[in-house]
Amino acid sequence: MRTAFLSSIFFALMVGVSSVAHAAPAAGAVEPVVAAPVVLDAKVVTININTADEATLQRELSGVGAVKAKAIVAYREANGDFTSVDELLEVKGIGKVILERNRDKIVIS
Repeated sequence: MRTAFLSSIFFALMVGVSSVAHAAPAAGAVEPVVAAPVVLDAKVVTININTADEATLQRELSGVGAVKAKAIVAYREANGDFTSVDELLEVKGIGKVILERNRDKIVIS
């Protein structure tokens, strides 16, 4: 019985101490500062496919290497300026995946 009484006292003491510890920071205590996430403005590079050279196409368009860049320029020279971004699908090696991956970078003018 005495053990049960002492256990009850000990439990009550622990509950009291833990609630005081979480109630308020001590005077002079430094609260941790949580840094807000920083969002940088990412500048989207746009490529005019009617004026870009092979090196620019290769450097700026995802999935476009030397062969595909050369094919884009050759298509443009053979058929004239592109009239729509979707016309890139006519170029050998340019499929829907590459077009969609780069659609926001491509401009026509």
